[in-house]
Amino acid sequence: MKSIHFKTKLAAAIAVLAIVGTPATFSSDQSSESPLELVRKTVQTEIGPSNGNTKIIFTDRKQTSRGSQTKLIVETREGTVGMMVAENDKLLTAEQREAEEARLSGLVSNPEQLKKKQTSEKEDDERMTGIMKALPDAFLYEPDGTVVGNQEIGKPGDQLVRLKFRPNPKYSPPSHVEQVLTGLQGYILIDADQHRIAEIDGTLGKDVGFGWGILGRLDRGGHFLVEQAEVLKGRWEVTHMSLSFSGKELLFRKFSIKSDEVCNDFRPAPSNLNFAQGVELLKKQGAELAENRQRP
Repeated sequence: MKSIHFKTKLAAAIAVLAIVGTPATFSSDQSSESPLELVRKTVQTEIGPSNGNTKIIFTDRKQTSRGSQTKLIVETREGTVGMMVAENDKLLTAEQREAEEARLSGLVSNPEQLKKKQTSEKEDDERMTGIMKALPDAFLYEPDGTVVGNQEIGKPGDQLVRLKFRPNPKYSPPSHVEQVLTGLQGYILIDADQHRIAEIDGTLGKDVGFGWGILGRLDRGGHFLVEQAEVLKGRWEVTHMSLSFSGKELLFRKFSIKSDEVCNDFRPAPSNLNFAQGVELLKKQGAELAENRQRP
């Protein structure tokens, strides 16, 4: 299974970010591949089939203007299962945990709702696969040095090729989904050995309208950052994601989205879990967290 988070979080942005724990020191070494060839091969790896049936369980903390939520998330053969375990960095009370468990049990006992969830995940995946496929054609790329991967970005010790990108004036988006790419500029870090995206950082250099501006508009300056790393051997996942943008929906309704999400504590999960078994696994993990909190 490919990283669902990576495909569902591409949006818009730019920021000069240091590699965690060490300055972004550029090297004169470059990949032997041309920038466009490197991007094309990387996109094929990102959207291609994964190796094996490895499933994972991990912690996801998301901070928004309304506060933070921390969830345990596990992959199953019937989709992902997420259970909130903390709010504003405080573990849920017994009553809150019971309500969250009841919500998940409701999904298990309602095949129609579970099917809707699976359909929604599939549609999101298809939309973002379309955006990934557009990356080679939507932008013009130029080399901008290299950095070395670490635990949070890429693979420790691997060369990460940095490419600056800007909109390709010849690109014509096939739908409004890809329209956002026409205003995006920034940089991308690619693991040259693994052909994986380690980081993508972009900013909207102009307002971008959808449906001639009738469906909506994203304002200039909108920003996104997505970082990936090899969290288990051969398994890449998003470790950090930041979104900040504003705009209008249907001409009049203004909106503003600002969030920062960190994923960590990745561990293998049983490969044959169904959705109900995933729910039970999360309930057990949540109970263990509550029990540890009560210990002196």
